Amino acid sequence: MTDLSEFRRVCHAVALSSGGRVVEFRIADCVTPNFHQAIIAYRDRVVAVVCTRHSALMAVAEPRAVDFANGWRDSGPLTFVDAPRLMALLADMSRFRLLTPDELNGEFDAEDWPEILAYDIKYWRPANLGEALFNHFD
Repeated sequence: MTDLSEFRRVCHAVALSSGGRVVEFRIADCVTPNFHQAIIAYRDRVVAVVCTRHSALMAVAEPRAVDFANGWRDSGPLTFVDAPRLMALLADMSRFRLLTPDELNGEFDAEDWPEILAYDIKYWRPANLGEALFNHFD
């Protein structure tokens, strides 16, 4: 299980060190998604640091669209982005394993990730590693 206090601490620290600020945490407390998000705003862009709920895997992605007032949220695949300064700080300042966009957009080999259920792989058919690790499988 991911340590949420560590996730929050790391996200605040890297945001501050990279010239941004955390504007929102979206903690996954339902069946889906299987990841938490820290939304970090910079002057010229907004990114999400995502972390899986059950392992210490982390990535940087475009923030998910959410309309809390109407109970709607985007459940499609994440779009992973490159944020060199932020990613360097995440790699240096945390115990989480940071995955790059190249890794996440690459081929998914189920043998390398035995914790992902064979049923989910067969049913959802993730197109790449990112879809297999950061998802809305129910």
